Order: sequence, then C-alpha cells, then structure tokens
Amino acid sequence: MQIDLTTRREIGVFDSGVGGFTVLRELRTLLPHARLRYLADTAYAPYGSRTPEEIRARSFAITEHLIAQGARLIVIACNTATAHAIDALRQQWPAVPFVGTEPGIKPAVAASANGRIGLLATPATARSARLHALIERHAAGHEVTVQGCAGVVDHIEAGDLGSPELQALVARHCAPLLEAGVDTALLGCTHFPLIEPLWREALGPAVTLLRIETAVARRAADLWPPLPTDAAQLAVETSGDAHALKAWMAEVLGWADVEVQAWRPESANGLQMQTV
Repeated sequence: MQIDLTTRREIGVFDSGVGGFTVLRELRTLLPHARLRYLADTAYAPYGSRTPEEIRARSFAITEHLIAQGARLIVIACNTATAHAIDALRQQWPAVPFVGTEPGIKPAVAASANGRIGLLATPATARSARLHALIERHAAGHEVTVQGCAGVVDHIEAGDLGSPELQALVARHCAPLLEAGVDTALLGCTHFPLIEPLWREALGPAVTLLRIETAVARRAADLWPPLPTDAAQLAVETSGDAHALKAWMAEVLGWADVEVQAWRPESANGLQMQTV
C-alpha cells in the first residue's frame, strides 16, 4: 500500500494512556528522522475496562484528529484498541496504513517447550473475539491460559511502577499461569513492559517472558519510506492532564524536554490545545 508522500506527513501513534510509549520509544530508535505524533487518551484510560463501543468511538475520534494533523501511517499502540477497532478503522480509512498491536501467539508457540502458554492482558483484550481467533489460528494443540489483569494499568498510569500493592496485584494475576504450568508468557498490553521486573519476579526464571513493542515498531518502519527532507520531530498530546503526563514522561522515560499538549475533542473544533 502506497503512503501519500505529502510535505506534511507524520506517523501517528495512539494508546489509551502511557503504555504506547514503549512502542514510541522503539520508533524513535528505528526512525530517527521521522515526524512522530503520540496521543495518550488518558481521560478515558484504561480501555481495558471500557465497552467495545466506547473503545471504537474513542479510536475513531483520535484517528480523525491524527489524520487531520498530517498522519499518513497510524500505529495503534494498544492491544485493546487493536482488538476492538482496527478492522473498523481500516474500513473507514482504506488509504491509510494501520499497524496494530497484538499478542505474539506465533512466537510464543515457537518458544514454548511444553506447549503451555500464558497471556497477560487487559480484561477487554482477554474477552475479545479477535484474540481468541488468534489463539485458535496459531496455537492449535497448545494450552493457552488467558489472564485479564484488572487494575494493573491504573497503577502504571498513576506512575506507580513498583509499590507493594502493585507487586501483590501482579503476583495475583500471575498465579493462574503458574498453576497451569506455563513455560512461556506474553505481555499482552503495551503498558506491561514498563513493569517488566515485577512480571519476571512473579513468574520466576523458569518462564520465558515475551513482549511485542519492538515487532510493532519494526512493522511501522518497514511501511515508512524515508525522505531526504524529513526532520525529526515529536509531538505529544493527551486528552487528560498535560502537566501530569509531562511529569510522568520526565520521571519514567527521561524525556524532560518534550512538551505535552492538551487535546479536547469535545471542544468546538476538536483541536483545542494547551502546551505545558
């Protein structure tokens, strides 16, 4: 699929909140000269507790905004939005390439020695028909334990990456995987790699832990032809508290010099912004 090579072109990336920064970080490494725009829909996070209809509505509003700002490729850096919205988005904007984020069932099957795989996901992803179709298609003959991890994203969004409460919550969500005897586990949410040490501690050294964000970024990079006129630029927007997101980015990612704009789609023109 050809990308419209206009003078105003960006890669748009969105997530329900901060989880997609794991994908964005990889994109900045793979495409150092690309213009990138990230939208964190933190006012509606986490998507994992939303209905499919709500998730699709938010995904449509965000995509429309990103395209208006110049996006010619859109990365859905959210497993839950991919599961519930990517097909509808592709139908609505057939000329725009969309890169989704889905659990790597095939790599997990290849990595597992005992045929028992665990998937740690948001509740909405765990319930999605798209996920279960992936499992049926790629994991025939394997036992897959799917665990919806309610509450984990809320801690990460709040900047809590290691409290005793979060450690206990992670251990509780990992318990069914350990009981099932999995030897391979997938982090099925882009937020989850931000607390990878907690997952590794709870699962133990005998379980191989897989993550997805590098593969997603590489797919986007493969679809993005560089131009000599490209100049690196990063724009970050949020539907939530711009000051809070800026502080989170500085503390967790070390991106203290990146400005954050507040996006209010409910305003008159949908593009009201305030830079912090």
